[in-house]
Amino acid sequence: MSQIDDVMDKLNGLDAWMQWSFGLALTLLTVGIVRFLMRKVLLDFVRKTSFEWDDKLYAPVTKRLYLFIFIAGILLTMTWVLGSDHSLVESSDPFFQAIFILLSTSLVSASFKVMIPVIMDRFSEPSSVTVSGSNSLIIFLARAVVWFGGLYLAFSELGIELFGVLASLAVFSLIIGLAMQQTLGNIVNSFMLALDQPFEVGDRIEVEGKMGSVVSVGILSTKILTHEENLVVVPNNSLVNSTIINHARGGGDGAGRRISLVQDIGVNYEEDIDHVKFTILTLMRECPYIIDKPEPRVLLIELGDFAKIFRMFGWVSDYTDEFVARDWLLKNLDENFRREGIDIPYPTAVEIAAQSAPSVNTHRKKTSVRTARMKMIKEDKQLAKERASAKIEIENITERLKGSDLDKKERVMLEEDLRELNSVLSMFEAGGED
Repeated sequence: MSQIDDVMDKLNGLDAWMQWSFGLALTLLTVGIVRFLMRKVLLDFVRKTSFEWDDKLYAPVTKRLYLFIFIAGILLTMTWVLGSDHSLVESSDPFFQAIFILLSTSLVSASFKVMIPVIMDRFSEPSSVTVSGSNSLIIFLARAVVWFGGLYLAFSELGIELFGVLASLAVFSLIIGLAMQQTLGNIVNSFMLALDQPFEVGDRIEVEGKMGSVVSVGILSTKILTHEENLVVVPNNSLVNSTIINHARGGGDGAGRRISLVQDIGVNYEEDIDHVKFTILTLMRECPYIIDKPEPRVLLIELGDFAKIFRMFGWVSDYTDEFVARDWLLKNLDENFRREGIDIPYPTAVEIAAQSAPSVNTHRKKTSVRTARMKMIKEDKQLAKERASAKIEIENITERLKGSDLDKKERVMLEEDLRELNSVLSMFEAGGED
């Protein structure tokens, strides 16, 4: 103890500028030691864990900790050099206390930003559509409450009444509010969008005749990137009052990005129906972009003026592959039709004097037609059987959902099965709409 007292006496006997230099050097040394320990001990531990939230929380916590130590070192150095009863120390003490309060508030706010999504994902119920992220409105309100409390305490340390400041700004705020009515409406509606969550960034939506992927949801507007790489800016006021079609949600069995691919094709009246249907169906089953369940189907939907119109029904696992899948189908459909001798009618103003030679061997085409007809009879019987079975299963599930003896897990599973069965029937009961 005597050695420590001797060291303290020597330090107290130094000049003021030496004491300031020693205090600042000791503060920086402390920050360096803490930073070394945080990086070598805590950071290694954080990287070894399987959680993501501690990785996100490390940077904001450590930065504020270093700043807290540095400011505390300056305060202690000032108190040591000048003395606790010095006028400068007493006058500056409220400012330091306010800074400490704001740093603590900032730390709690950053923790809320990271931890609230983790907590919400942990306790949220599973749904048919996977929704990434959490409710941004809850995060905003929680952080707003924290900051309001922190500012209130910080202003109180400085002798300023926060409520008095807000009251004095009430009239001015009213004037600003009337002048910015449209802007404030966009801000309020952005909170409504965050609360309802009709879409998220990355979803493909259709609004006011514009279709594209949501690239950002701002406080004033929502930005949509169309297929033509045009950026459409929709004010949140218009967005709330419009009908939004979200193509990234609503898929059966939780496949939110799944989309139906519907394509019409016309052939000559001389072509055999079963031959055409079997050729198209075989090609759809070979397409790498079309999924197996629900199964692709081909239906004759119209006997037009110049052609028999067939409609292809299929499902693409991700809506971003829709145009690639359609390109693959049309390209290979043209090649297969040529190979099978199936003609696609088109208007012509040229009078053909002599009969052109058939492009495909007649005997070969007759054989393909007979084979396709036999296989399509089996396909039609299987289709009718599946549709009848699906309808019976839908009725059974609907009756079971009416009961009150189901637990939550069983009810969710039954609802998923019901959506899947309805998606199978929806392709054939769409009323002929694409």
